[in-house]
Amino acid sequence: MITQNLVQTMIRKRKKEIHKGDCGRILLVAGSEGMMGAAVLTCRAALRSGAGLVQLAVPRELFPVAQAAVPEATCRTRSFLPEDLSRYDAVAVGPGLGTDRESVGAVRTILEFYHGPLVLDADALNIIANPENQLLALLRIRKGETIITPHIGEAQRLLEAADTREGGEDGAKYFARSAAERETMAQALVKLTGATVVLKGMGSLVATEGEKTYTNTTGNPGMATGGSGDVLTGIITGLWGQNQPQEDGTDRKLTAHEAACCGVFVHGLAGDLAAEELGEYGLTAGDIAGKTPLALKKILEG
Repeated sequence: MITQNLVQTMIRKRKKEIHKGDCGRILLVAGSEGMMGAAVLTCRAALRSGAGLVQLAVPRELFPVAQAAVPEATCRTRSFLPEDLSRYDAVAVGPGLGTDRESVGAVRTILEFYHGPLVLDADALNIIANPENQLLALLRIRKGETIITPHIGEAQRLLEAADTREGGEDGAKYFARSAAERETMAQALVKLTGATVVLKGMGSLVATEGEKTYTNTTGNPGMATGGSGDVLTGIITGLWGQNQPQEDGTDRKLTAHEAACCGVFVHGLAGDLAAEELGEYGLTAGDIAGKTPLALKKILEG
């Protein structure tokens, strides 16, 4: 189970003498015309989880939207060079991205040339699930740790597409109604992709290699709202890019399974804090992002 006691062993209070570079340089490849809300929510969540620098890769004509909505973030185009990508401590791809040719190219470039911590969500997963794009093999052999954050529908598409590629006529049908079925699905995704899997839903699961599965203990029904998953992606990426101080005075980055466990717990706790204040019915994804600093404060103060 993912509990506050577990998360407290991974996220630590910051040293007094640090600078924004110590807190992570994050790249978010997100947003498209009509879907900039997803990009904005992901940016806000990454910043609220403590990321020092957040850069959003978005079409140039959408720069004004991003800069007005999240002035703390900067913008860049999606014309990536391999040497550009090495400067980022963590990258997230997918929220509101769309599935057009430019988006497919961006996903391909990241998978091939970025070797650091990578979070894949939403349209990035849909692009990978499309057999015409031939990207699943790139994900499997990718250098560097990866976290994927599908909901049940995205998980089904990935697994069924893989079955179809392997000779099935229509792809196998995957269902995940019970806790045991959800765990089976999560572990199947680990084997398929080689990634750490966050299977979203009530009691989100974090599945890793070696058939280890963790169940989150925070969250509430009010979080079943558009944009909640985008906030989760931002939180995981923001936490993963930061240095965490250790008792011996050194720093280290979280591992993939640690970042995933911490991310789902912080996300759920932020949602719980928002629900305490606002109730569940009117809860929005922006409320979850707004309560993320308080969730971290509660964890750190124990």
